[in-house]
Amino acid sequence: MIRSLYNWTMSLAGHPHAMTALAVISFIESSIFPIPPDVLIIAMVLATPERAWRIAMVAGIASVAGGFAGYGIGYFLYEALGRDIIGFYGYEQQFESFKGLYAEWGFWIVAGAGFTPFPYKVITIASGAADLNLFTFGVASTVSRFARFLLVAALLWKFGPPMRLYIEKYLNLLTVAFFALLIGSFLLIKWLA
Repeated sequence: MIRSLYNWTMSLAGHPHAMTALAVISFIESSIFPIPPDVLIIAMVLATPERAWRIAMVAGIASVAGGFAGYGIGYFLYEALGRDIIGFYGYEQQFESFKGLYAEWGFWIVAGAGFTPFPYKVITIASGAADLNLFTFGVASTVSRFARFLLVAALLWKFGPPMRLYIEKYLNLLTVAFFALLIGSFLLIKWLA
């Protein structure tokens, strides 16, 4: 099922309404859809490099809007819908742990999920269910989602098709390493202060 969704998502890149498809996929991926918009971003930027920034911006705006929809699922519909979505992805136990960490680390949890390969939809729903401050959620989502999509677009715009292979092979590892270094730096500063 996931492979067929991946192939379907890739096929949208050449469609005349690819930008609309990107917006829809970016929106629903933030709360329920399993395939990240990066798949479509990669194909679209390689096909039309001159539109790289617009592609990244559309993905970012739609993804943040979809993140607020995910937040709403967690806040208003967790018992009726959110619990099943979290369960589908197998994160029930992790969700309970996340709820306990939100008071102190909510911004970084959202930013981490927004930038790294961790399923962002789990965090959007968890943020609503844990009643994370909406402004904090919005800022963390905006910074991380735009940073992620602009990074992918910039690498593809600059280096073209060879970068696609590199991104597909190493992006997950690189984004996790980058975020770990970022968090580690802030923790070190906080500890030294």
